[in-house]
Amino acid sequence: MKFGVLVFPGSNCDHDTYNVIAEVARQPVTFLWHDSEDLQGVDAILVPGGFAYGDYLRTGAIARFSPVMQSVKKFAAIGGLVLGICNGFQILTEAGLLPGALMRNAGLKYICKQVDLRVETAHSPFTHGLAKGEVLQMPIGHMEGNYFCTPDVLRRLEAEDRIAFRYATPAGEITTEANPNGSLSNIAGILNEGRNVLGMMPHPDRSSEAVLGSADGAKIFASMVEALSTV
Repeated sequence: MKFGVLVFPGSNCDHDTYNVIAEVARQPVTFLWHDSEDLQGVDAILVPGGFAYGDYLRTGAIARFSPVMQSVKKFAAIGGLVLGICNGFQILTEAGLLPGALMRNAGLKYICKQVDLRVETAHSPFTHGLAKGEVLQMPIGHMEGNYFCTPDVLRRLEAEDRIAFRYATPAGEITTEANPNGSLSNIAGILNEGRNVLGMMPHPDRSSEAVLGSADGAKIFASMVEALSTV
């Protein structure tokens, strides 16, 4: 089993993500450079947070054209596990691996704080170790985390059980007040049709050790490890 962490110019959570896999999940991991199509035989790919290519055009819009992302698309198409976190989620939507788009936060301000997430499905390689309705605590740190999609896409996401996480209260209630960025239907993370690609705005990489204030994020990586070990 081997994980790969993408590195773009402007990535700032690549080492955080690498550390979680190497030191918390205790699995082999390597960095994958944006300018190379070689995925080095990895079994799962992590697209970390940051500001890929400075987000100069639009978040994730330039990164989608990088050589490594062409390989990531092929990898995902054959069922490979891909997790995009924060800027990684934005890149996955721009690349067409996930539907919808991430817009500027409703308040037009950068938000960095702990939030509560309700697990909406346990039916995925990323969440099968969690319980539906379970509440996790993780930090967010973004300016463009406001998830949007068309009504038809939202109906499909809901009907196909592809909404992975929603912003919630500590008690698990889905309220307007619990929504930090204005995301449609409080959406914090979604799955692709094949359920092998997950994009989420909160940071499990920054919440996988108790010293950081929460270790809930480690549950997502543990689910991935278990899923890969049974393949």
